[in-house]
Formats: sequence, C-alpha cells, structure tokens
Amino acid sequence: ILRRTQKPILIAANKADNEARRTDAFEFYALGLGEAVYAISALHGTGTGDLLDAIVDSFQQAPAEDFEAPEDDSLKIAILGRPNVGKSSLLNRLLGQERAIVSPIAGTTRDAIDTRLTWSGMPITLIDTAGLRRRGSIAPGIEKFSVIRTLRALERADVALLLLDATEGVTAQDTHIGGMIKDAHRSCVIVVNKWDAIEKDEHTMDAFTRIIRQRFDFISYAPILFISALTGQRIHTVLPTAARVQEERLRRIPTSAFNKLLREALLKHAPPSGSGRRLKIYYGTQVRVNPPTFLLYINSRELLHFSYERYLENQIREAYGFLGTPIRLSFREHQRSDDGSE
Repeated sequence: ILRRTQKPILIAANKADNEARRTDAFEFYALGLGEAVYAISALHGTGTGDLLDAIVDSFQQAPAEDFEAPEDDSLKIAILGRPNVGKSSLLNRLLGQERAIVSPIAGTTRDAIDTRLTWSGMPITLIDTAGLRRRGSIAPGIEKFSVIRTLRALERADVALLLLDATEGVTAQDTHIGGMIKDAHRSCVIVVNKWDAIEKDEHTMDAFTRIIRQRFDFISYAPILFISALTGQRIHTVLPTAARVQEERLRRIPTSAFNKLLREALLKHAPPSGSGRRLKIYYGTQVRVNPPTFLLYINSRELLHFSYERYLENQIREAYGFLGTPIRLSFREHQRSDDGSE
C-alpha cells in the first residue's frame, strides 16, 4: 500500500532504548522501503531530532501544490435528527450503496460525513451527521465534539433534512433541532422516517401532519415527506423536494413586483398605530438571496409590531411561495417630509 502511494517513506523503529536495540533497528532495511531507518525512542526522545529533520527535508522535496480550494457549487444537504432515527440508512438508500455504518446502537455516526453525487445533472453533497441528544444527555469527549461538528455541518449546508421517527412521534428534542435549523437560517424539509413500521389507515398521514404543523409552527413553511429508508418507500421524493426548496431559496423578486405586493398588503390590513402616529412603509426591495432577505423603509421601528411583521411575511409567502426556506425581513427608518420628499 505504501509503495503504491509514491510518497516519501520514512521508517521509524521505535523502542530503540539502548545500543543493542539501535543496532537491531537496521534489520528494517530488509523491508525495502525508504532511504533510511531511524532508530528512535518515543519514551526517551532519542533519535527523534534526526527523524524530524528528515521529515522537514521530505517536505522541501515535495512538488508545489495549489492549496486554493475549488469553489463548491454543489447543493449541500445536511441530514439531521436524534440518534437512531435512520440518518445513515437514508444516506445509504439515496446513494444506493452502504456508504455509512448502520447500527441499532445510537451514536454510531460520530462525524459529519460528506458524500458527493450527481442527480439529474445537479452536483449534490450529502452530509450525514451525528445524532443530537438533549443537552443534559451529551457525554463529554468524543460525543461533545461530534455535536460541534454537526452544528458546523449545518452552517455550511443549504438545505437541512430534519429526520423524525414515525414510531416515536414528535419529541421535544426534534423541535429543538428544528429551532437550530431556523436559527441558522437554513432551508428545511421535514422527513418522517420508518413510516412502514406503524399501523395506519387513510387518516393517519393527515393526523400526523397536523401534529407536525402544530409542534413545528415556527417552520410552518417546511414541506413534509413520509418515507421508509428501510424499504425505500417514497425515497424518490427526497432529492427533488430538496432541489425545489433550494430553487426557492435562490428566488429573487423584482423590486416593482415587491412594492406592488406591499401596497396590496397595506390595503388589506392597515399598519398599527401608537401615540397618535401610524406606521408607514414607504417602499422595499429584496437585497439578497440564500436566504431571501428584504429591506423595508419605514417611518419608525417603535410602531412596528411583530404580529404585523408576521403578516407581511405571510403575504409574501402567499404570493411567491418560498417553500421550505426562511424569509428575513429587515427594517430601516427613513424620514420623508409631508410633500413626499426625503
């Protein structure tokens, strides 16, 4: 294996703690690897200086490499959920091969695993993450760092698949993970796994959907899928839904169309007033995508109530959808004179 790498090979014969063992270290030349054998003692530190010099020399002989990382334009999808809800099973089913270890023992996945694939000509990076337990259940050490890596994986994802276990229903930890996705301003698809494992009739899916909408009312825009990673039931809907959500995340509304929407929203429901003054919204524009962010110019932030902000968001979604993606509204005070001039 080492020969096939065509890399510089250094042999370090450890535990050469005395002269006799240092002499015996020369027998390692019989391996036919490398140009020299370095007799060292990790315990006492003897010989390590010569080994370090050789390592540095091998760096200088190595060809120059371009460490500029190529831009990653793939759709990055993070698979999140509690331990043992089927994240690695879903990854393997999407790939059609055993890429991740699947075990009934919770916590098998300790690191965020990136896997590249191409779907319908679109490059996609699937990120399988470690299961997230309740804060008090996280053990110090490896599991704690696994959680940190999972949070970092969420930060670099475009879309998060929030995996639920149909046999256990919606738990407090599920909603906590949903809140983390919302706080990170990532798009979200709620995926109910193990749908094959429960008894159901024609009303079960609707009842389960109502429960999810009630518990995840803060991400009510997220689409819901019912799948089985074990049997492959509705697996074919996962990637198309994530791709559609990403399209919505990158949607841009022309300024003229957005201001027309604002005027209609103001006519439907007048802004709140206070202390004899009424909130005025002069105009707005979309300042960015990923996620969609809108800047609205108003006369006073003190007159802006969160309920009216929610109303405006609902009006935007009613007109343009933005399926599965959060919308950010930013407000800036802007004064105008009575004649309309600034």
